[in-house]
Amino acid sequence: MIFVTGDCHGDYRKLSSTAFREQKEMDRQDFVIVCGDFGYWDRSRQEEYWMDWLARKDFTLLFVDGNHENYDLLAEFPVQMWHGGKVQMIRENVIHLMRGQMFNLQGRRFFTFGGARSHDIVDGILEPDDPELRDKVKRLEGAGALYRINHLTWWKEEMPSKQEYEEGRSCLAQNGWKCDYILSHCAPSSVQAQLSCGRFDTDPLTVYLEEIKERCEYRKWFFGHYHEDELVDDRHMVLYHRIERVV
Repeated sequence: MIFVTGDCHGDYRKLSSTAFREQKEMDRQDFVIVCGDFGYWDRSRQEEYWMDWLARKDFTLLFVDGNHENYDLLAEFPVQMWHGGKVQMIRENVIHLMRGQMFNLQGRRFFTFGGARSHDIVDGILEPDDPELRDKVKRLEGAGALYRINHLTWWKEEMPSKQEYEEGRSCLAQNGWKCDYILSHCAPSSVQAQLSCGRFDTDPLTVYLEEIKERCEYRKWFFGHYHEDELVDDRHMVLYHRIERVV
């Protein structure tokens, strides 16, 4: 079995045995895939508790990255090959699927491309070594502002590099621009516009994903990011709380 779901933000209770009962019939050859904003932020006792809790699950948990990830922390994990693509093993059965990769899972091909531009940074990015940081945070909090702190709550790596974009194109070209499923965090520009009624602007990543949408043959595209559960059209589904069975 393969299931897909949306953002966790460090809260994995929807994967409990009472909330997700299907796992009683699953083993490590079965997969649950999180479409970004997995939420592994630090190595605190609480965070490590949850990683160990997930590691005790009988299924294998996979995730693409989103815009709410600690990319400094992810960079500490070595890159290795797994089921045809590059991954980072957080635990033996908790695995980060990297950008621009094709994975063969139970005979189906999954193309992955995480990342997204944050919508909640319109009031700026603060630097952690700013001597006025505390005062600025106090003012911004008092005003209900949307801001982040570099390397603490925001990382520039939320948006892909030129190398990652090219690696994704190369991977798809090697596979004849065909796959069964696409997994991302944000959506192609046209799908995002349809879902949000134009509320969100396009950016280099949504434009890139739009290129893939136009060039690639695929059955279905799953993504998170927008905190909704909705079948946008017959080939594009946004997920948040819902856990959707794919295989």
